[in-house]
Amino acid sequence: MVYIDDHLSKAATAHYIRKSMATPMLEREDEHNLALRWRDKGDVEAMQTLIAAYGRLVVSHATKFRHYGLPMADLIQEGNMGLLQAISKFDPDREVRFSTYAAWWIRSFIQDFVLRNWSIVRTGTTSAQKSLFFNLKRLRAKIEQASGRDGLDDTGRAEVAETLGVSMNDIVAMESRLAANDQSLNMRVGENADEELQNLLSDEAPNPEDIVIGMKDAQARSRWLQQALQELSDREQKIIRDRHLSDDGVTLEHLGQELGVSKERIRQLEQRAMEKLQKTLRAKTERPDDLFLED
Repeated sequence: MVYIDDHLSKAATAHYIRKSMATPMLEREDEHNLALRWRDKGDVEAMQTLIAAYGRLVVSHATKFRHYGLPMADLIQEGNMGLLQAISKFDPDREVRFSTYAAWWIRSFIQDFVLRNWSIVRTGTTSAQKSLFFNLKRLRAKIEQASGRDGLDDTGRAEVAETLGVSMNDIVAMESRLAANDQSLNMRVGENADEELQNLLSDEAPNPEDIVIGMKDAQARSRWLQQALQELSDREQKIIRDRHLSDDGVTLEHLGQELGVSKERIRQLEQRAMEKLQKTLRAKTERPDDLFLED
């Protein structure tokens, strides 16, 4: 298994990087066969071969995030966690290269690690805000080079806002966060330094009323879903439960073998069942968006 110890020296990290970059990547057929061996037979050797072959993907993505000042070994460790997640979730029956699928998980794990550790100041939780955090410096440098000026003016900020789909206020706030140093929550503030900074910060956690409302909304969604499932046939219910409502969704091929039909037939039944569910659920509320929770 390719884990990096938290206390590895720079020399050891460099050795790991050289070894990973020297390991050849796999051909599509070899990649597919290894994924099948791991999924169907639990072949640990096949899994380790996949990990070793795509360690270079981890190193490549980790390198892109090293300018945030975090240890390279930690970035690689997080990337390896993403690689392991990709192996556990990958469906070799889908017409997607494992390397393409794994790259998404690796980048996601490293990005989340950077967001958690780069600053104690919350950098934003929506996908647009995360995109702003990771792309603002690059876009700012591009605009500065084109305009010949240092920093962004309102025109430059408007261009970034349009490109990333965020507001001007988001850009100004993010510029301030990126320019500021982290401060201790125990730092003394006030005229006589008689107060700690943490005592002056507002609590952004939901209040008890919001928590109760959220719980009731979740219960309502769950009840609506169970009622909608009852309108499906037994076979359709099984497909939806096994594919979408279980911790480890089964593959189309596995369900096809279990139900005695082809993989394509399972796909058709799944699509039809999803359409029935959507129709039933949307009929239960005047605001269809209420059926869905934001990430």
